Amino acid sequence: MNLRFITPVLLALALGGAATVIAAQDAETPNAENNEPRAEAPAVPAPDALEPPMTMRRMAEIIQAIDPDAQAGGSGIQFTIDDIPLVVIADPNADRMRAMVPIRSADGISADELMRLMQANFDSALDARYAVAQGRLWAVFIHPLSPLEKDQLFSGFIQTINLARTYGQTYSGGATVFGGGDSNGIFQDLLKELQELGEEI
Repeated sequence: MNLRFITPVLLALALGGAATVIAAQDAETPNAENNEPRAEAPAVPAPDALEPPMTMRRMAEIIQAIDPDAQAGGSGIQFTIDDIPLVVIADPNADRMRAMVPIRSADGISADELMRLMQANFDSALDARYAVAQGRLWAVFIHPLSPLEKDQLFSGFIQTINLARTYGQTYSGGATVFGGGDSNGIFQDLLKELQELGEEI
């Protein structure tokens, strides 16, 4: 990003409370024409309060609201959504998380199938991805941990589930569907259900 094109107002909005500091600095800067102080710039209102940073504890609480039988161990949590098993692993030191659904053994995947998976990763998989690790094919959602918002987490879970379900068919994350079918409605219903389960967290 070229910092020369960031205006003071945009910078203030990006930094939240910095708006009043910038306004105060402008008020003290002399006017070049008559060497008088400039009129005080109007304060930029602070943006709405953001969600707290995502942490392992907060993510575990959200997942427990979705599945009370979720099992946590070490840096991972195993749980189920709509009869699909998920594993979430997070590393606070690296500020990363991933949600994974196992699909099948990677043995026997043909070159044509791998090509199709790479094509899906480019368009229809959306924010989730197909990946191979430890001899298995997975549907995976990967995101920085701390800036992850609750609804992004829900959407990531659903897209990962959809990739596993549609493997061998449409290879779709399911969040954006064209046409007049039922898939988008099913996605929206599941997203709403997760939001309602986790709305108190």
